[in-house]
Amino acid sequence: MPGYSTRNERVSIGGHIYRLRVLTDKQQFSDPDGHADRLGISSAQWSLFGQVWPSGRLLAQAMHRFDISQKRVLELGCGIGLASLVLQHRGADVVASDVHPLAEAFLAYNAALNELPALHYRQLRWNVPLPTLGHFDLIIASDVLYEIDHAELLAGVVKQHAYPKAEVLVTDPGRGHSNRFSRLLEMQGFTLEEKRCPMDDSDSPPFRGRLLHYTRTGETH
Repeated sequence: MPGYSTRNERVSIGGHIYRLRVLTDKQQFSDPDGHADRLGISSAQWSLFGQVWPSGRLLAQAMHRFDISQKRVLELGCGIGLASLVLQHRGADVVASDVHPLAEAFLAYNAALNELPALHYRQLRWNVPLPTLGHFDLIIASDVLYEIDHAELLAGVVKQHAYPKAEVLVTDPGRGHSNRFSRLLEMQGFTLEEKRCPMDDSDSPPFRGRLLHYTRTGETH
C-alpha cells in the first residue's frame, strides 16, 4: 500500500471524457521519507495536488479552445495535470511541471488511463532556476496565486522561460494576489485581457473567477 488512497473521477472537457486517478479526499497524507517536507510542502498542503479544482477545470476548458499551433506550452503547478492532458490529446508540444514528489507518477498514470502518450514532465521549484527547461510560447497555470509571495515567484518563472513573443494564461478563483502578478507582468511588457468566469454551476454574476490572458508581442520600440 502506498500510504494514501485514491479514487477514479471522470471529467468532461469539450465533450471528451477524461478519466483521472485522484486522491480520495483532502485528508490524505503520506511522506514517510520527509521528501515533501524538505520541498516545503506541509501536511496541510500535501493533498492539494491530487484534486481536480474548479480553476483546473476552467484552465482545461480554455486549453480545449486555445490556439496551440506552433506553440511550445508549459504548465506550472500542474497537479493532476488535467489541462496538460487536454493539450496532449490535441497533439500540443506541452511540458507539465510541479514541485510535488507524486505529481509525475499521477500524471503518467492518468496519461495511460486516457490512452495518451506519456507527457514531458519536469519537477520545478519556482524559486530555483532550471535553465535546461528552456523557453515557451505559452505558459499556463490554475489557482497558483494563493500565497502572498507567489506573484513574485511566478513572475520570475515567466521572466526566465517566456519567449520575447509569448502568452501567459492563468485561471484564478478571485484571490487577492492576481493584481500584483498583473503589475509585475506589465513591467515585463505584457498586456492583460481579463474575463470573468463562473467557477462552478452555482456561481452567479458578478463571477468571482478570472481568466487572465497576458500577451507580449516581442516588438521593440
